[in-house]
Amino acid sequence: MTGQKKTDRDKHINGKKSKSGKASKGKKSVDKKSIQISKFRNIGIMAHIDAGKTTTTERILFYTGKTYKMGEVHEGTAVMDWMEQEQERGITITAAATTCPWKDYQINIIDTPGHVDFTAEVERSLRVLDGAVAVFCAVGGVEPQSETVWKQADHYNVPRIAYINKMDRSGADFYRVVDMMRDQLHAVPIPLQIPLGQGELFNGMIDLIRMKAVTFLEDSMGVKWEENDIPPDMQGDALKWREKLLESVSDFDDSLMEKFLDGADICAEEVQAAIRKATLECRISPVLCGSSFRYKGVQRLLDAIVNYLPSPIDVKPIKGIQPHTEKSEERIASNDEPFAALAFKIVTDPYMGKLTYLRVYSGSIDAGTTVLNSNNGKRERINRILRMFANKRDDLDQVNAGDIVAIIGLRNTRTGETLSDQKRQVVFERMVFPEPVISISVEALNMTEQDKLFDALTKLSEEDPTFQVRHDKESGQTLISGMGELHLEVLVERMKREFGVKVQQGKPHVAFRETITNSARGEGKFVRQSGGKGQYGHVILEVEPCERGQGFKFENKIIGGAIPREFIEPVRKGIFEALDNGRLAGYPVIDIKVTLLDGSFHDVDSSDIAFRIAGSMAVQDAIKRATPTLLEPLMKLEVILPQIYLGDVVSDLNSRHARILGIDMRGDGEVIKAETPLAHMFGYATRLRSLSQGRAFFNLEFQRYERVPAATQQDILKKLRGY
Repeated sequence: MTGQKKTDRDKHINGKKSKSGKASKGKKSVDKKSIQISKFRNIGIMAHIDAGKTTTTERILFYTGKTYKMGEVHEGTAVMDWMEQEQERGITITAAATTCPWKDYQINIIDTPGHVDFTAEVERSLRVLDGAVAVFCAVGGVEPQSETVWKQADHYNVPRIAYINKMDRSGADFYRVVDMMRDQLHAVPIPLQIPLGQGELFNGMIDLIRMKAVTFLEDSMGVKWEENDIPPDMQGDALKWREKLLESVSDFDDSLMEKFLDGADICAEEVQAAIRKATLECRISPVLCGSSFRYKGVQRLLDAIVNYLPSPIDVKPIKGIQPHTEKSEERIASNDEPFAALAFKIVTDPYMGKLTYLRVYSGSIDAGTTVLNSNNGKRERINRILRMFANKRDDLDQVNAGDIVAIIGLRNTRTGETLSDQKRQVVFERMVFPEPVISISVEALNMTEQDKLFDALTKLSEEDPTFQVRHDKESGQTLISGMGELHLEVLVERMKREFGVKVQQGKPHVAFRETITNSARGEGKFVRQSGGKGQYGHVILEVEPCERGQGFKFENKIIGGAIPREFIEPVRKGIFEALDNGRLAGYPVIDIKVTLLDGSFHDVDSSDIAFRIAGSMAVQDAIKRATPTLLEPLMKLEVILPQIYLGDVVSDLNSRHARILGIDMRGDGEVIKAETPLAHMFGYATRLRSLSQGRAFFNLEFQRYERVPAATQQDILKKLRGY
């Protein structure tokens, strides 16, 4: 039977042909103002490093008519990897946003990094997205960062489509990856396609909804494809997997269930409606396959994005609070609602200045409008509204509910803060980011570079919530902290290239934390007399350890007004500030509960500052009595290597105090899973390369903080105090 041939990309995109026959590059291939909110799709592309996220995004931009030449990651020409370091390293470092049309839909895409050091980019992206595409390598399957981003999406209840990429690679196994999703991610993967061949024989897929074989013509760069009858040798597998598909989705549609049980014909539209319903409820994850690099399957992925992932009106109204009354407030995705948006990303542009990325949840605003930062009460003027395309941009006159844009002109807004209508204020829940685990010292080469270094550090810390800067009083050094060696390496390189700072850096060292092991009481009394009005604050409190990961807890048990109500908050602030510098080595104190028990005040001399200082003195006194101890970051390690090097690598890990959790087979290699203290992993990349002749690679991810063994704590403290 002759296949139905698709021959022109422009039949499936919104571009128009010019007289020369080439698709035109009109700035507004879709009229942004006329797009209904139901036609928006705000999605993220997420995966483990090297699963093919950026290549998939590049193909999406081509097939939607947004670009007319496909960029390649390995050539450093990918549109979404626009930073110099991304092009040089061949990895995504920062989440890049773009917008593209597909049919009559507008898809706002955020291409997120796959390296664990940049996981905060994924975290803040998922916070504002309505749906996501999880890309898996058909050979590697579910890898460490795949698990991390999947859990992040679970946390934010983000509906997902799974796209199993690299089906053309030797060792590709679609069905194994589906099983891994079920076993390791505890997901409910529902294949909507099965592959036609795997590895070098991969040529397309069988559409289980319409029961057609789809083959892509590689010579046309995937623009042309054919739909044919399913080959006889695949009929059995196709029927089996269609039966599983119908059985799974019929649970979400009573009429479909009735037809399925009666053996009646079920049309494609009914199946799609049931899939969409189950996906929006996060009950299932539709699974597709393809080879983005070989131009196969991306158009079907685009269809799945608009068919199954939610629009802004499909998700639950976002909840917040009214800042003055703390009453609950909901906002729905409607232009008729008061304006409300969340600032989820800040970027320093060398030409435009500070760009603030916003997800608009309700209402609309025009350029030139003044809005309110509900977190700090400061007014902000929307100077310009930009539609971002990686590092390029178009100006917009207006932004509506459900959209994602960048704003120029916000001076006092930081990541995670809410902008809202001045008359109908709302504050959305702020984002929580992981704590840095590694630090290095940086210093300017001379005094003239000092101001430039300070400016660079300020701007980079505004951009990246996981990048922290502090001044070590004992050594006089400036310490920067981040999520890993690569993270800090990239940031230091940015200081040099983007900010022109001549900077020296020290060796990396672990970002330890401190905690307590016992309960204890402490007292702080701050008294100052200087002729006129003095200062008086007196605090008695108790500290006790919390379970790991609980952070800081504060409880007020003052009875009878020993400390007036207006001084309780200053006491809490003083305690919180004091916890930034522990008693052992000056590291932040975590996982501690502080209970305010008693104190006294003076009718004239007591003040906020006096009780703030007294609270700080009291908690320091209590921690000293509560047997403080050091905590170190424990990392989750996964090493993928050929079997021949297994013995040498395991031996090396044992010498680094790693705890081997298991060794599994993966394809033709081995996977070592372990936990290891970060302190013993510096320089591991070079060592592993030497042990395996460059054929092994590893993933290192922060797991939790754990007590340093008593036998080694004194040695560590001596080294730390010798800085």
